[in-house]
Amino acid sequence: MPVYKYIGIDAKGKRVSGIVDAENERSARMKLRKIHVFPTSLNAEGEGKGKKLTLGSQVDFSKYFQKVKVQDIAMMTRQLSTLIAAGIPLVDSISALIEQVENVKLRTILSQVREKVTGGTKLSDALKEHPKVFTNIYINMINAGESSGALDVVLQRLADFTEGQSRLRSKIIGAMIYPIIMSIVGIALMVMLLVYVIPKVMKIFEDVHATLPLPTRMLMGVSDALRSYWYILLILGVIAFFFIKRFLKKPSGREWFDQKKLKLPLFGKLERMIVISRFSRTLSTLLSSGVPLLSAMDIVRNIVTNTVLKKVIEKTRENVREGQSVAEPLKKSGEFPPIVTQMIAVGEKTGGLEKMLERIADAYDEQVDNTISSLMTLLEPMMILVMAGVVSFIVMSVLLPIMQLNQLSG
Repeated sequence: MPVYKYIGIDAKGKRVSGIVDAENERSARMKLRKIHVFPTSLNAEGEGKGKKLTLGSQVDFSKYFQKVKVQDIAMMTRQLSTLIAAGIPLVDSISALIEQVENVKLRTILSQVREKVTGGTKLSDALKEHPKVFTNIYINMINAGESSGALDVVLQRLADFTEGQSRLRSKIIGAMIYPIIMSIVGIALMVMLLVYVIPKVMKIFEDVHATLPLPTRMLMGVSDALRSYWYILLILGVIAFFFIKRFLKKPSGREWFDQKKLKLPLFGKLERMIVISRFSRTLSTLLSSGVPLLSAMDIVRNIVTNTVLKKVIEKTRENVREGQSVAEPLKKSGEFPPIVTQMIAVGEKTGGLEKMLERIADAYDEQVDNTISSLMTLLEPMMILVMAGVVSFIVMSVLLPIMQLNQLSG
């Protein structure tokens, strides 16, 4: 539904401005008149700023291409918490947010949510109609906040949780950017050397009838294969890509891959720590917000991407439903470190499971930061050594036959 920005005069003769959502300009004017606002200016959001493509007069395509970022959701959540804590009614709080939010798509969604809430729909049910923007965790926590009457507190926790997950994701992406760029540049340079530089250098040895050294013959073979059969290599690469992709779509293939990932040195440890941190933080946040344990376990299971650890959480949930503790099945699986299961067991016995899970998440967040820093420290010299090794091999492959020719001529 399009969003319109208006300037007008209210029933008291005062100048007012704001945003209203409607099917078209005529509907927008009728909505404003119902609330005793007489518009003097009415424009579709983004009009005249080069931010939308139009077909006809009222179709706005910008909202379909603009993405709602996690940071936008976190900021909106924190602002909504502040407004509700100040005693402002929910509908008025959402209206205030609509005027503050800069993201056009999010503003449109909030306008639709406000319409639903005004009509008597619960906030959580209104948000549920936008699953691509609001996750199951978000909706369930809002629902718990509405049920407990502590919506402002839940929103504050939700904002902290969302920002924390965003920071963790940014750290992981930031840590991977450098090695990926270095790998791409290194591979591109090697291909250029093998395809364009090496063939010109090797022309020197074409008339030499002596047997060339093994490294030189290997280098010439790789260079000839890349130049002559590049299309076959490309086709094989594409086939391999689709075969691997299809294999990983199968449950058995995905489980095998995830099991191997957990056994990798350093990277497997990092994967496990990230999952444990996310599991602990999410479960702590949900339980603190009043979500029942079984429902919370069900939500946590869906946010874990590693199928091996996901199965452990599924089994734990089944055991909890039968009356068992959370710690025992996690311990039996052998996938969760003993210190984690012991802390969870202590939390269950003392009635402070939420706080204990939060401590686990804090500790593992710190370990994730340290591990990422260590990986970055190791990756840089390792990649330099690998590239230096490849370049050294190429140089030696070129120099060896030259040295051999000099000895023969001498």
